[in-house]
Amino acid sequence: MIRTTPASLGRLVARPALWAALTVIAVCVPAEPHAADVLRVHVADLMSLALVATAAASLVRGGARPGRWVLLAAPAAVAVTVAAVTASDLLLALPGLARFLQVFVLVPVAVAVAVRQRSDVLLVGGAVAAVALVQAAIGFWQTLTGSGASYGGQMIRAVGTFGAGEVMALASMVSFGLIIALAVALAGRPSWRAAALIAAAALCPPLVMSLSRGTWLAAGCAVVVMLVLRDARLAARAAMAATASAVLLALVGGPASGVITERVASISSSLTQPDKSVTDRFQLWQAAAGMWRDHPVTGVGPRGFAAWRDTYAPLALSSGSDIEDEASGYRRQPLLSPHNMYLLVLSEQGLAGLAAFALLVGGILVRSLTGPGRTRPAGLAAAGFMTWLVVDFAYADVGGSTSLVMSVMLGLALGRTGTTALPARRPAC
Repeated sequence: MIRTTPASLGRLVARPALWAALTVIAVCVPAEPHAADVLRVHVADLMSLALVATAAASLVRGGARPGRWVLLAAPAAVAVTVAAVTASDLLLALPGLARFLQVFVLVPVAVAVAVRQRSDVLLVGGAVAAVALVQAAIGFWQTLTGSGASYGGQMIRAVGTFGAGEVMALASMVSFGLIIALAVALAGRPSWRAAALIAAAALCPPLVMSLSRGTWLAAGCAVVVMLVLRDARLAARAAMAATASAVLLALVGGPASGVITERVASISSSLTQPDKSVTDRFQLWQAAAGMWRDHPVTGVGPRGFAAWRDTYAPLALSSGSDIEDEASGYRRQPLLSPHNMYLLVLSEQGLAGLAAFALLVGGILVRSLTGPGRTRPAGLAAAGFMTWLVVDFAYADVGGSTSLVMSVMLGLALGRTGTTALPARRPAC
Protein backbone atom coordinates (compact mmCIF):
# COMPACT_ATOMS: atom_id res chain seq x y z
CA MET A 1 0.00 0.00 0.00
CA ILE A 2 1.36 3.42 -1.00
CA ARG A 3 1.31 5.96 1.83
CA THR A 4 1.01 9.65 1.04
CA THR A 5 2.78 11.90 3.52
CA PRO A 6 2.85 15.70 3.61
CA ALA A 7 6.53 15.57 2.63
CA SER A 8 5.90 13.37 -0.42
CA LEU A 9 2.92 15.48 -1.44
CA GLY A 10 5.04 18.60 -1.12
CA ARG A 11 7.74 17.10 -3.35
CA LEU A 12 5.09 16.20 -5.92
CA VAL A 13 3.61 19.70 -5.96
CA ALA A 14 7.10 21.20 -6.24
CA ARG A 15 7.91 19.04 -9.27
CA PRO A 16 7.99 21.29 -12.37
CA ALA A 17 7.27 18.39 -14.75
CA LEU A 18 3.88 17.88 -13.05
CA TRP A 19 2.89 21.47 -13.78
CA ALA A 20 4.10 21.12 -17.36
CA ALA A 21 1.78 18.13 -17.76
CA LEU A 22 -1.10 20.01 -16.11
CA THR A 23 -0.53 22.93 -18.48
CA VAL A 24 -1.08 20.55 -21.38
CA ILE A 25 -4.14 18.92 -19.82
CA ALA A 26 -5.70 22.30 -19.03
CA VAL A 27 -6.11 23.16 -22.71
CA CYS A 28 -9.09 20.79 -22.75
CA VAL A 29 -11.03 23.36 -20.73
CA PRO A 30 -13.01 25.39 -23.29
CA ALA A 31 -12.16 29.09 -23.42
CA GLU A 32 -14.83 31.79 -23.12
CA PRO A 33 -15.43 32.81 -26.76
CA HIS A 34 -17.04 36.17 -26.01
CA ALA A 35 -14.60 37.44 -23.37
CA ALA A 36 -12.71 40.64 -24.09
CA ASP A 37 -9.15 40.06 -25.26
CA VAL A 38 -7.60 41.50 -22.10
CA LEU A 39 -9.72 39.14 -19.98
CA ARG A 40 -8.74 35.95 -21.80
CA VAL A 41 -6.71 34.28 -19.09
CA HIS A 42 -7.10 30.56 -19.69
CA VAL A 43 -6.70 27.86 -17.06
CA ALA A 44 -3.61 26.72 -18.98
CA ASP A 45 -2.08 30.17 -18.42
CA LEU A 46 -2.42 29.71 -14.66
CA MET A 47 -0.83 26.25 -14.87
CA SER A 48 2.04 27.71 -16.88
CA LEU A 49 2.65 30.32 -14.18
CA ALA A 50 2.94 27.53 -11.62
CA LEU A 51 5.32 25.72 -13.98
CA VAL A 52 7.60 28.75 -14.27
CA ALA A 53 7.50 29.34 -10.51
CA THR A 54 8.36 25.74 -9.58
CA ALA A 55 11.12 25.60 -12.19
CA ALA A 56 12.62 28.81 -10.81
CA ALA A 57 12.41 27.40 -7.27
CA SER A 58 14.13 24.23 -8.47
CA LEU A 59 17.03 26.25 -9.84
CA VAL A 60 17.31 28.23 -6.61
CA ARG A 61 17.45 24.99 -4.62
CA GLY A 62 20.35 23.87 -6.79
CA GLY A 63 18.59 21.24 -8.86
CA ALA A 64 19.85 19.98 -12.22
CA ARG A 65 20.45 22.91 -14.52
CA PRO A 66 19.58 22.96 -18.22
CA GLY A 67 22.28 22.99 -20.87
CA ARG A 68 23.80 26.10 -22.37
CA TRP A 69 21.42 25.87 -25.32
CA VAL A 70 18.70 27.59 -23.28
CA LEU A 71 20.70 30.77 -23.90
CA LEU A 72 19.18 30.73 -27.39
CA ALA A 73 16.08 32.23 -25.79
CA ALA A 74 17.94 35.26 -24.43
CA PRO A 75 18.23 37.27 -27.69
CA ALA A 76 14.51 36.72 -28.38
CA ALA A 77 13.66 38.08 -24.92
CA VAL A 78 15.84 41.15 -25.44
CA ALA A 79 14.54 41.85 -28.95
CA VAL A 80 10.84 41.70 -28.03
CA THR A 81 11.46 43.87 -24.96
CA VAL A 82 13.20 46.53 -27.05
CA ALA A 83 10.35 46.39 -29.59
CA ALA A 84 7.80 46.92 -26.82
CA VAL A 85 9.70 49.80 -25.20
CA THR A 86 10.13 51.60 -28.53
CA ALA A 87 6.52 51.06 -29.67
CA SER A 88 4.31 54.09 -30.18
CA ASP A 89 1.74 52.68 -27.74
CA LEU A 90 3.47 51.07 -24.77
CA LEU A 91 0.21 50.08 -23.04
CA LEU A 92 -0.87 48.19 -26.16
CA ALA A 93 2.54 46.52 -26.46
CA LEU A 94 2.83 45.27 -22.88
CA PRO A 95 0.27 42.41 -23.16
CA GLY A 96 1.94 41.30 -26.39
CA LEU A 97 5.34 41.43 -24.69
CA ALA A 98 4.07 39.28 -21.83
CA ARG A 99 2.51 36.74 -24.20
CA PHE A 100 5.63 36.43 -26.37
CA LEU A 101 7.86 36.00 -23.32
CA GLN A 102 5.47 33.40 -21.92
CA VAL A 103 5.28 31.30 -25.09
CA PHE A 104 8.83 31.54 -26.44
CA VAL A 105 11.01 32.20 -23.40
CA LEU A 106 9.61 31.48 -19.94
CA VAL A 107 7.64 28.28 -20.51
CA PRO A 108 10.20 26.61 -22.85
CA VAL A 109 13.06 27.37 -20.46
CA ALA A 110 10.95 26.16 -17.52
CA VAL A 111 10.21 22.89 -19.33
CA ALA A 112 13.90 22.48 -20.18
CA VAL A 113 14.56 22.79 -16.44
CA ALA A 114 11.66 20.44 -15.61
CA VAL A 115 12.71 17.43 -17.70
CA ARG A 116 15.64 16.39 -15.52
CA GLN A 117 15.11 12.63 -15.79
CA ARG A 118 13.40 10.10 -18.00
CA SER A 119 10.24 9.96 -15.88
CA ASP A 120 9.80 13.71 -16.42
CA VAL A 121 9.96 13.27 -20.19
CA LEU A 122 7.45 10.41 -20.02
CA LEU A 123 5.09 12.45 -17.84
CA VAL A 124 5.05 15.52 -20.09
CA GLY A 125 5.14 13.65 -23.39
CA GLY A 126 2.45 11.26 -22.17
CA ALA A 127 0.20 14.18 -21.27
CA VAL A 128 0.57 15.62 -24.78
CA ALA A 129 -0.23 12.27 -26.41
CA ALA A 130 -3.23 11.63 -24.10
CA VAL A 131 -4.78 15.05 -24.72
CA ALA A 132 -4.22 14.65 -28.46
CA LEU A 133 -6.06 11.31 -28.44
CA VAL A 134 -8.98 12.75 -26.45
CA GLN A 135 -9.32 15.75 -28.74
CA ALA A 136 -8.96 13.53 -31.82
CA ALA A 137 -11.80 11.28 -30.64
CA ILE A 138 -14.05 14.29 -30.05
CA GLY A 139 -13.16 15.75 -33.44
CA PHE A 140 -13.77 12.45 -35.23
CA TRP A 141 -17.21 12.21 -33.65
CA GLN A 142 -17.98 15.82 -34.62
CA THR A 143 -17.28 15.09 -38.28
CA LEU A 144 -19.29 11.86 -38.32
CA THR A 145 -22.31 13.42 -36.62
CA GLY A 146 -22.15 16.89 -38.18
CA SER A 147 -21.66 18.60 -34.82
CA GLY A 148 -18.33 20.34 -35.45
CA ALA A 149 -17.58 23.76 -36.91
CA SER A 150 -19.13 24.99 -40.10
CA TYR A 151 -17.37 24.52 -43.43
CA GLY A 152 -19.23 25.15 -46.66
CA GLY A 153 -22.52 25.22 -44.81
CA GLN A 154 -21.96 21.83 -43.16
CA MET A 155 -21.00 21.31 -39.49
CA ILE A 156 -18.29 18.81 -40.35
CA ARG A 157 -15.02 20.48 -39.40
CA ALA A 158 -13.32 18.74 -36.46
CA VAL A 159 -12.45 21.28 -33.75
CA GLY A 160 -12.56 19.26 -30.52
CA THR A 161 -13.35 21.23 -27.38
CA PHE A 162 -11.63 24.32 -28.80
CA GLY A 163 -14.62 25.49 -30.85
CA ALA A 164 -14.76 27.41 -34.10
CA GLY A 165 -12.95 30.37 -32.54
CA GLU A 166 -9.74 28.28 -32.49
CA VAL A 167 -10.31 26.41 -35.70
CA MET A 168 -6.68 25.29 -36.09
CA ALA A 169 -6.17 24.22 -32.46
CA LEU A 170 -7.26 20.61 -32.89
CA ALA A 171 -5.00 20.18 -35.92
CA SER A 172 -2.02 21.44 -33.92
CA MET A 173 -2.81 19.32 -30.87
CA VAL A 174 -3.28 16.17 -32.92
CA SER A 175 -0.03 16.87 -34.79
CA PHE A 176 1.89 17.03 -31.50
CA GLY A 177 0.40 13.71 -30.39
CA LEU A 178 1.14 12.15 -33.77
CA ILE A 179 4.81 13.20 -33.57
CA ILE A 180 5.23 11.74 -30.07
CA ALA A 181 3.41 8.50 -30.93
CA LEU A 182 5.42 8.03 -34.11
CA ALA A 183 8.71 8.65 -32.26
CA VAL A 184 7.84 5.89 -29.77
CA ALA A 185 6.67 3.58 -32.57
CA LEU A 186 9.95 4.03 -34.43
CA ALA A 187 12.46 3.90 -31.60
CA GLY A 188 10.70 3.16 -28.32
CA ARG A 189 10.72 0.00 -26.27
CA PRO A 190 9.53 -3.04 -28.25
CA SER A 191 6.62 -3.53 -25.83
CA TRP A 192 5.40 0.01 -26.53
CA ARG A 193 5.80 0.15 -30.29
CA ALA A 194 2.59 -1.59 -31.35
CA ALA A 195 0.41 0.59 -29.11
CA ALA A 196 2.23 3.73 -30.26
CA LEU A 197 1.78 2.78 -33.91
CA ILE A 198 -1.96 2.24 -33.37
CA ALA A 199 -2.19 5.62 -31.63
CA ALA A 200 -0.36 7.34 -34.49
CA ALA A 201 -2.68 5.73 -37.05
CA ALA A 202 -5.76 6.70 -35.01
CA LEU A 203 -4.67 10.35 -34.97
CA CYS A 204 -4.42 10.65 -38.76
CA PRO A 205 -8.16 10.71 -39.69
CA PRO A 206 -9.03 13.49 -37.18
CA LEU A 207 -6.04 15.48 -38.46
CA VAL A 208 -7.44 15.22 -41.97
CA MET A 209 -10.93 16.10 -40.74
CA SER A 210 -9.61 19.33 -39.21
CA LEU A 211 -9.38 20.58 -42.83
CA SER A 212 -6.25 22.59 -41.97
CA ARG A 213 -4.13 22.55 -45.12
CA GLY A 214 -1.08 24.20 -43.58
CA THR A 215 -1.03 21.76 -40.68
CA TRP A 216 -1.31 18.84 -43.09
CA LEU A 217 1.83 20.04 -44.86
CA ALA A 218 3.67 20.63 -41.59
CA ALA A 219 2.73 17.22 -40.18
CA GLY A 220 3.69 15.52 -43.44
CA CYS A 221 7.12 17.17 -43.41
CA ALA A 222 7.62 16.19 -39.75
CA VAL A 223 6.78 12.55 -40.45
CA VAL A 224 9.11 12.43 -43.45
CA VAL A 225 12.02 13.87 -41.44
CA MET A 226 11.46 11.42 -38.58
CA LEU A 227 11.27 8.44 -40.94
CA VAL A 228 14.39 9.50 -42.85
CA LEU A 229 16.34 9.99 -39.63
CA ARG A 230 15.34 6.52 -38.50
CA ASP A 231 15.50 4.58 -41.81
CA ALA A 232 15.36 5.97 -45.37
CA ARG A 233 13.93 2.73 -46.78
CA LEU A 234 11.22 2.77 -44.14
CA ALA A 235 10.37 6.31 -45.25
CA ALA A 236 9.85 5.14 -48.83
CA ARG A 237 7.54 2.30 -47.77
CA ALA A 238 5.61 4.63 -45.48
CA ALA A 239 5.10 7.11 -48.32
CA MET A 240 3.45 4.42 -50.43
CA ALA A 241 1.25 3.32 -47.52
CA ALA A 242 0.23 6.94 -46.82
CA THR A 243 -0.76 7.45 -50.46
CA ALA A 244 -2.95 4.35 -50.40
CA SER A 245 -4.51 5.41 -47.09
CA ALA A 246 -5.28 8.88 -48.46
CA VAL A 247 -7.08 7.39 -51.45
CA LEU A 248 -9.06 5.05 -49.20
CA LEU A 249 -10.03 7.89 -46.85
CA ALA A 250 -11.23 9.98 -49.78
CA LEU A 251 -13.40 7.08 -50.97
CA VAL A 252 -14.98 6.15 -47.63
CA GLY A 253 -14.66 9.43 -45.72
CA GLY A 254 -18.40 9.80 -45.25
CA PRO A 255 -19.99 13.25 -45.37
CA ALA A 256 -16.62 15.02 -45.38
CA SER A 257 -15.02 13.04 -48.22
CA GLY A 258 -15.88 15.59 -50.93
CA VAL A 259 -14.68 18.48 -48.79
CA ILE A 260 -11.41 16.68 -48.00
CA THR A 261 -10.76 16.06 -51.69
CA GLU A 262 -11.48 19.69 -52.44
CA ARG A 263 -9.13 20.90 -49.69
CA VAL A 264 -6.33 18.65 -50.92
CA ALA A 265 -6.77 19.89 -54.49
CA SER A 266 -6.75 23.51 -53.31
CA ILE A 267 -3.21 23.15 -51.92
CA SER A 268 -1.72 22.94 -55.42
CA SER A 269 -3.93 25.76 -56.74
CA SER A 270 -3.26 28.22 -53.90
CA LEU A 271 -0.86 30.27 -56.00
CA THR A 272 -2.60 30.10 -59.37
CA GLN A 273 -6.26 30.15 -58.27
CA PRO A 274 -6.34 31.13 -54.59
CA ASP A 275 -9.63 30.96 -52.73
CA LYS A 276 -10.86 33.87 -50.59
CA SER A 277 -9.08 32.71 -47.43
CA VAL A 278 -5.76 32.42 -49.26
CA THR A 279 -6.29 35.81 -50.94
CA ASP A 280 -6.95 37.42 -47.56
CA ARG A 281 -3.79 35.80 -46.21
CA PHE A 282 -1.69 37.18 -49.05
CA GLN A 283 -3.10 40.65 -48.37
CA LEU A 284 -2.32 40.32 -44.68
CA TRP A 285 1.24 39.37 -45.62
CA GLN A 286 1.38 42.49 -47.78
CA ALA A 287 0.27 44.60 -44.80
CA ALA A 288 2.94 43.04 -42.57
CA ALA A 289 5.64 43.77 -45.16
CA GLY A 290 4.48 47.38 -45.35
CA MET A 291 4.77 47.80 -41.59
CA TRP A 292 8.29 46.43 -41.67
CA ARG A 293 9.35 48.77 -44.49
CA ASP A 294 8.27 51.78 -42.43
CA HIS A 295 9.66 50.39 -39.13
CA PRO A 296 12.61 48.22 -40.24
CA VAL A 297 14.65 47.82 -37.06
CA THR A 298 12.24 47.27 -34.15
CA GLY A 299 8.85 47.07 -35.89
CA VAL A 300 5.55 48.52 -34.71
CA GLY A 301 5.68 46.75 -31.35
CA PRO A 302 3.99 43.61 -29.95
CA ARG A 303 0.26 43.53 -30.72
CA GLY A 304 0.90 46.37 -33.16
CA PHE A 305 -0.13 44.45 -36.27
CA ALA A 306 -3.82 44.51 -35.34
CA ALA A 307 -3.70 48.23 -34.59
CA TRP A 308 -1.90 49.12 -37.84
CA ARG A 309 -3.56 46.57 -40.13
CA ASP A 310 -6.14 48.87 -41.73
CA THR A 311 -3.47 51.48 -42.47
CA TYR A 312 -1.46 49.06 -44.60
CA ALA A 313 -3.92 46.44 -45.84
CA PRO A 314 -5.50 46.65 -49.32
CA LEU A 315 -9.12 47.75 -49.43
CA ALA A 316 -10.13 44.33 -50.77
CA LEU A 317 -9.17 42.62 -47.50
CA SER A 318 -12.11 41.06 -45.70
CA SER A 319 -12.99 42.60 -42.36
CA GLY A 320 -13.10 39.13 -40.81
CA SER A 321 -13.88 35.48 -41.35
CA ASP A 322 -17.22 33.78 -40.79
CA ILE A 323 -17.21 31.06 -38.13
CA GLU A 324 -20.00 28.96 -36.66
CA ASP A 325 -20.45 26.04 -34.30
CA GLU A 326 -23.27 24.61 -32.22
CA ALA A 327 -21.99 26.03 -28.94
CA SER A 328 -21.57 29.69 -29.94
CA GLY A 329 -23.56 30.01 -33.15
CA TYR A 330 -22.62 32.24 -36.06
CA ARG A 331 -20.24 35.14 -35.60
CA ARG A 332 -17.58 37.09 -37.47
CA GLN A 333 -13.99 36.82 -36.28
CA PRO A 334 -11.63 39.71 -37.11
CA LEU A 335 -8.34 39.06 -38.90
CA LEU A 336 -5.86 40.40 -36.37
CA SER A 337 -2.64 38.70 -37.48
CA PRO A 338 -0.91 37.91 -40.80
CA HIS A 339 -1.16 34.12 -40.23
CA ASN A 340 2.58 33.85 -40.76
CA MET A 341 4.75 33.86 -37.63
CA TYR A 342 7.84 35.11 -39.43
CA LEU A 343 6.01 38.08 -40.92
CA LEU A 344 4.28 38.75 -37.61
CA VAL A 345 7.65 38.97 -35.83
CA LEU A 346 9.12 41.02 -38.69
CA SER A 347 6.28 43.55 -38.64
CA GLU A 348 6.07 43.84 -34.83
CA GLN A 349 9.76 43.45 -33.88
CA GLY A 350 11.62 44.39 -37.05
CA LEU A 351 14.81 42.81 -38.35
CA ALA A 352 16.29 42.62 -34.85
CA GLY A 353 13.36 40.58 -33.61
CA LEU A 354 13.26 38.31 -36.64
CA ALA A 355 17.00 37.61 -36.36
CA ALA A 356 16.65 36.70 -32.67
CA PHE A 357 13.58 34.56 -33.36
CA ALA A 358 15.35 32.77 -36.23
CA LEU A 359 18.31 32.09 -33.95
CA LEU A 360 16.02 30.52 -31.35
CA VAL A 361 13.97 28.35 -33.71
CA GLY A 362 16.74 27.63 -36.21
CA GLY A 363 19.29 26.79 -33.52
CA ILE A 364 17.01 24.22 -31.87
CA LEU A 365 16.07 22.78 -35.28
CA VAL A 366 19.68 22.29 -36.38
CA ARG A 367 20.68 20.79 -33.06
CA SER A 368 17.67 18.46 -33.13
CA LEU A 369 18.53 17.22 -36.61
CA THR A 370 22.27 16.81 -36.06
CA GLY A 371 22.80 16.32 -32.32
CA PRO A 372 23.50 13.06 -30.49
CA GLY A 373 20.57 10.78 -29.77
CA ARG A 374 18.51 12.06 -32.69
CA THR A 375 17.40 8.53 -33.58
CA ARG A 376 16.08 7.82 -30.09
CA PRO A 377 12.45 8.55 -29.15
CA ALA A 378 13.10 11.95 -27.54
CA GLY A 379 15.47 12.95 -30.32
CA LEU A 380 13.06 11.90 -33.08
CA ALA A 381 10.19 13.74 -31.39
CA ALA A 382 12.31 16.90 -31.08
CA ALA A 383 13.37 16.73 -34.75
CA GLY A 384 9.80 16.07 -35.89
CA PHE A 385 8.32 18.85 -33.79
CA MET A 386 10.88 21.46 -34.83
CA THR A 387 10.30 20.54 -38.49
CA TRP A 388 6.56 20.90 -37.93
CA LEU A 389 7.04 24.26 -36.23
CA VAL A 390 9.26 25.76 -38.93
CA VAL A 391 6.86 24.70 -41.70
CA ASP A 392 3.65 25.59 -39.83
CA PHE A 393 4.89 29.09 -39.02
CA ALA A 394 4.89 29.83 -42.75
CA TYR A 395 1.07 29.50 -42.70
CA ALA A 396 0.14 30.27 -39.09
CA ASP A 397 1.16 32.10 -35.94
CA VAL A 398 0.60 31.64 -32.22
CA GLY A 399 -2.78 32.10 -30.64
CA GLY A 400 -5.27 30.30 -28.45
CA SER A 401 -4.76 27.82 -25.65
CA THR A 402 -2.78 25.30 -27.72
CA SER A 403 0.03 27.81 -28.11
CA LEU A 404 1.04 26.78 -24.60
CA VAL A 405 1.19 23.13 -25.66
CA MET A 406 3.42 24.25 -28.52
CA SER A 407 5.49 26.09 -25.93
CA VAL A 408 5.81 22.95 -23.80
CA MET A 409 6.88 20.98 -26.88
CA LEU A 410 9.41 23.68 -27.68
CA GLY A 411 10.73 23.32 -24.15
CA LEU A 412 11.10 19.55 -24.58
CA ALA A 413 13.09 20.16 -27.78
CA LEU A 414 15.14 22.88 -26.08
CA GLY A 415 15.93 20.57 -23.18
CA ARG A 416 16.85 17.84 -25.63
CA THR A 417 19.38 20.09 -27.40
CA GLY A 418 21.12 20.83 -24.12
CA THR A 419 21.34 17.72 -21.98
CA THR A 420 19.84 14.27 -22.14
CA ALA A 421 17.50 13.11 -19.43
CA LEU A 422 19.38 12.61 -16.19
CA PRO A 423 18.93 9.72 -13.79
CA ALA A 424 17.11 10.43 -10.57
CA ARG A 425 19.32 12.10 -7.98
CA ARG A 426 20.38 10.09 -4.99
CA PRO A 427 19.16 11.40 -1.67
CA ALA A 428 21.74 13.26 0.37
CA CYS A 429 23.35 11.29 3.16
